[in-house]
Amino acid sequence: MKTLNELMRLDGRRALVMGGSGHIGRVACETLKELGARVAVLDAQPSDGLFFPCDLKDEAATRKTIRYAIHELKGLDILIHLAAYVGTTKIPGWAVPFEKQTVQAWEEALKVNLTSVFVGVQESREDLQTSAHGSVVLFSSIYGIIGPDFRLYEGTEMANPAAYNASKGGILQMTKYFATLLAPKVRVNAISPGGIHRNQPNAFVERYRQKTPLGRMGREEDLKGAVAYLVGDLSCYVTGHNLVIDGGFSIW
Repeated sequence: MKTLNELMRLDGRRALVMGGSGHIGRVACETLKELGARVAVLDAQPSDGLFFPCDLKDEAATRKTIRYAIHELKGLDILIHLAAYVGTTKIPGWAVPFEKQTVQAWEEALKVNLTSVFVGVQESREDLQTSAHGSVVLFSSIYGIIGPDFRLYEGTEMANPAAYNASKGGILQMTKYFATLLAPKVRVNAISPGGIHRNQPNAFVERYRQKTPLGRMGREEDLKGAVAYLVGDLSCYVTGHNLVIDGGFSIW
């Protein structure tokens, strides 16, 4: 029987992180590296280490870049997707009141948040299946499982776009779809974070804190344990699961 340390280690494994340059993406990459994996990042924004620039809205470029990254890694054991348009993304018609949200912003967001998941899994499937440790981790959100409480945003310039919720719910269904499709050689799971504290208005932070049983917003480091658990052999009998990391926000 393997020890916990042996089950946790990722030595020799190759990981591709789509969206690895963002706040949570950097934490995911750090976690993988700490556990011994070789990590490549696919993102529009620069990243340290093995980095492959790519606009995830461009299907052809995304497919080509994924294939090139896997070639450079000499195979693939782990795929993580956490690229997303979020509430602070600055595109017209996105993080605005519902009546001002646009179809253009909706479609662009779904390309990044959801369609690129489909493309990523499709392009990496064969390599993951030839790995003895194939693992896919997709990032959803609490807003993939519950509706937003718009009272949290009153008096602020923050918004909760409809496409964000729709795409994050879609990711959870794709997790189940891919978990059955790729079994038994590849496991597919999701992580659903709650709100992460990043200099939001004090009024929002206080309202959010009061709604959360653990009494605070999340931190990026709160997700390290979830990533470590799902990517490797600690969770070797877990697939199709959604691990919610939200301080209890969604249990009310």
